[in-house]
Amino acid sequence: MTSSSEVVAHVDGGSRGNPGPAAYGVVMETPAGERITAFAKFLGETTNNFAEYQGLLAALDYALDHHHLHLSVLTDSELVARQITGRYKVRSSDLKRLHDKAQAMIARLKSFSIRHVPREHNRAADRLANQALDAAAEGLALPSAPVPRAASTRLANAAPGEALHTSATFQSGVLRPHERLPLLDGEQVELEIRRKK
Repeated sequence: MTSSSEVVAHVDGGSRGNPGPAAYGVVMETPAGERITAFAKFLGETTNNFAEYQGLLAALDYALDHHHLHLSVLTDSELVARQITGRYKVRSSDLKRLHDKAQAMIARLKSFSIRHVPREHNRAADRLANQALDAAAEGLALPSAPVPRAASTRLANAAPGEALHTSATFQSGVLRPHERLPLLDGEQVELEIRRKK
């Protein structure tokens, strides 16, 4: 991929309690849907809208840092999409600061678009945000830096019904996979566990 090629960012942010524990998730892809990277970050106690904006800023930061100057953002936050495009006014002083920062970053791109999509079309980013929240609740650190493509696509590209294979560590009564699994919240799975010798 050339440095000026277009990238698509799936962005999601969430807060449990609103305000409450919050995080964002970002999945960067080519226009053909090939994953480039994915990352998430726990933000502490804040609101849904603040988390959504932080996810957008993280996607913009990644695009600029990697010289991807054509960016298309997909978000399930109607508020953020409409504030960025000017259809809604930004009334919150906290969000105004983030909005202005986003607009300054957008101005450095050659092309930019942002579109509101239904939550079901943004599941990968939503899953990452929830994984960051779950990890924080368990006192675990989730990498906030982009996940290398090789580490994130092998499992993510598994066909529905195809078995997923990863190793895990059993610690304090919890089985912790060594890789993020492309599962939806509440999804039921069958496990086959083999002890390593």
